[in-house]
Amino acid sequence: MDGKNQTPPAPFTHMDAAGNAHMVDVGGKEPTARRAVAVGRITMSAACFAAVSEGRAQKGDVLGVAQVAGIMGAKQTAQLIPLCHTLLLTHCTVEFTLLPRQCAVEARCTVCCQGKTGVEMEALTGVSAALLTVYDMCKAMDKRMTIGPVHLVEKHGGKSGDFYYDGASGAGEAEERP
Repeated sequence: MDGKNQTPPAPFTHMDAAGNAHMVDVGGKEPTARRAVAVGRITMSAACFAAVSEGRAQKGDVLGVAQVAGIMGAKQTAQLIPLCHTLLLTHCTVEFTLLPRQCAVEARCTVCCQGKTGVEMEALTGVSAALLTVYDMCKAMDKRMTIGPVHLVEKHGGKSGDFYYDGASGAGEAEERP
C-alpha cells in the first residue's frame, strides 16, 4: 500500500484513553429493534453423522440437547464475554441443517432484542455453544470432529445499519447496505 489511501483505524471502543478495558457506555442511546443471525458447522465421520442424523447416538438426542444449549449460551453471553452488555433477549432460535455429503451439521442461531446495543455476540455464542454440545455428546464416537467456520451472517438495527455476509466475496469481506 502506498499510504495515501489508507483509512485511519477506528478507535478501540472497549479501551479508555489510558488503554484500560471498559464496557462501552450505551446509556444515552435509545433502544431499537436488533436482530442478528450467525452460522457455524461441525464436520464429523460418516458413522458419527449417521448416528446423529438417525437419532441413535449413545448419549441421546444430540441435536435436541444442542438446540437448548445454544439458546442457553446466547442468553449467557455477558457471563462469558467480558465486555458484553447484559441484554434482555426477546427471541432466540437455534436450527440445524444436516449436510450428508460433507458429514456435517450446520447450526444457525437467530437472536432479537429491543436494546441499546446489538446481539451479534449472542448469535455467535449461541452457535458456538450448540456446536460444542454436539462435540461433547459425540466425542466418544469421533474425537476428530472439527468446528468451523463460525461467522455472522447478518445483523439489523443500530447506528451502523444492516450487515450481510457475502461468502462469495472472500473471507472477512462483507457488504453493508444502507
